[in-house]
Amino acid sequence: MTPIAEILAAATPVDNGFRAAVPTDWLQGRTAYGGLSSALALHAAQGVEPDLPPLRSAQVSFIGPLAGEITVTATKLRRGRTAAFIQADITSDAGLGYRAMFVFMDGHPSRVDLQGALRKPLPPPAPDATLYTGPDEFFTGNFNFLDLKQDGDRDLGAAEWLRWARLRDHTGIDPMVELMAIGDALPPAAFKLFGKDFVPLSSLTWIVNLLTPTPRTTDGWWLLSARSDHAVAGGSSQTMMVWNADGEPVAQAMQSVAIFG
Repeated sequence: MTPIAEILAAATPVDNGFRAAVPTDWLQGRTAYGGLSSALALHAAQGVEPDLPPLRSAQVSFIGPLAGEITVTATKLRRGRTAAFIQADITSDAGLGYRAMFVFMDGHPSRVDLQGALRKPLPPPAPDATLYTGPDEFFTGNFNFLDLKQDGDRDLGAAEWLRWARLRDHTGIDPMVELMAIGDALPPAAFKLFGKDFVPLSSLTWIVNLLTPTPRTTDGWWLLSARSDHAVAGGSSQTMMVWNADGEPVAQAMQSVAIFG
């Protein structure tokens, strides 16, 4: 496995970003795992402006395959009194493969304080739990996973995942970069509808809203969920959530997925 900090340490600077290599153990098929691409893009965006406020939102488009040598660049589009908008692109020999809009914004006093019913009181894996780690030649080899079959007393839906996940090595990276790397670690929810048959699926877009300026957890564990209630005509729309080990909501997301079969 190749820690993300090691990928960043080996990167070479270029104008507004860096060049890096996608290790084979971070590939999913012929392209880089989307969470890694997002982590690298966010790292580049964080370097564009000094003293950026916390990340508030990310709007991601997975445009084409990324593998081998890549170039990650970021551009400030606007920085106002409260928010900064920064675009990040990743290119390879095949051209533009990834584009994201990152929005950084400080909190400020407000009369509105709606916490919602998003807390998830599910305990993280016990120290002796049997965990799953993927093969070395696939991006899942960089993670530990534990899938859950129920959400409390509720059975999961036909197209729903609930999984504890952690990077096997998350040292030396910004917590927001870690969160972007971990947040896309579930298979598309519609994948469950095909049973044991392999059907190619590909994420098209990913919109992530951060619910805390300082994401933190215990022992690296994050609880991930993905659910699709609509998958027709080769496309699935799914909602996603991330909680920390204490059950505190950390991020909400939505993803569009193409189904090729």
